[in-house]
Amino acid sequence: MGLFHGETVSRRLPDARLVAVADPVGGGQELDADRRYTDMAQVCDDPRVDAVVIAAPARLHADLVVAAARAGKHVFCEKPMALSLADADRAIAAARDAGVVLQVGFQRRFAPDWAAARALLDGGQIGTPRLLRSLTRDPGGFDPARVPPDTIFFETLIHDLDVLRFLNPGATAVEVYATADALVEPAWRERGLRDTAAVMVRFDNGAMGFAEACFATSYGHDVRAEVFGSAGAATVGDARRTAMTFSSPAGRTIATMHSDQELFGPAYVAELAAFTDAVRTGTAAPVTGDDARAALAIALAAAESAATGKPVQVSA
Repeated sequence: MGLFHGETVSRRLPDARLVAVADPVGGGQELDADRRYTDMAQVCDDPRVDAVVIAAPARLHADLVVAAARAGKHVFCEKPMALSLADADRAIAAARDAGVVLQVGFQRRFAPDWAAARALLDGGQIGTPRLLRSLTRDPGGFDPARVPPDTIFFETLIHDLDVLRFLNPGATAVEVYATADALVEPAWRERGLRDTAAVMVRFDNGAMGFAEACFATSYGHDVRAEVFGSAGAATVGDARRTAMTFSSPAGRTIATMHSDQELFGPAYVAELAAFTDAVRTGTAAPVTGDDARAALAIALAAAESAATGKPVQVSA
């Protein structure tokens, strides 16, 4: 993801320039950067850097956001922004105190069909949301040694939980019930790792949201969502590579996409374009630290619910 974001800044955004790349193991050699660093502190000390894009492991995000903000750098941080509400609050406070833009990488909001569904909601055509659904089915290939126990909630379902909020504007999640298991790799169960999960979220406006995720699909990267309201419904997401359908004696087939960057490439570019616009114009980020905190609060409740087998109230 860091490589894709770096390529976006240097090659896809005419109003931005990739000043530096920081990687402790020397990665990113393919990128057209003016400077190469091994430490974030070097980036923070570089006066030519106006903004940073954080695409490090999730456990490091909050500390990197705080360091960059305190150095006066605007911050784009990949999801999740933090792994605890305390760390999320610390990151938000650092950006607020420094007066810098803080945007979080929920790229689905920038995909044309997701954005179109939200426009219908904002325009009243769907009415009051009643039922919402979001799902992520990933092609997998994970190394279990590098997968923390609650990865499915904090790094996969975090997208779907944000989508439920995005498609239910103004509502707050109040209660979560979740179940999860190791169905793809049953041996993971002994280590507390879970590769398949389902989450039900109850909102304060009465709407009910459902999110599901699995770490293995045989047919590609599958991401979809739906909002059903009092006046209509919108369904989004299509993993087809093209609109072509091939018919033969064996049946009818379509070609599907097999990676998130293939599926959401334009959305990843659009979110960084929006970030650079916010930095340049001094306007608010379209996806804020508060948005990231709200999705994290639901994810934390889901992880607790899956562990206890009971509904969990969402922390304020």
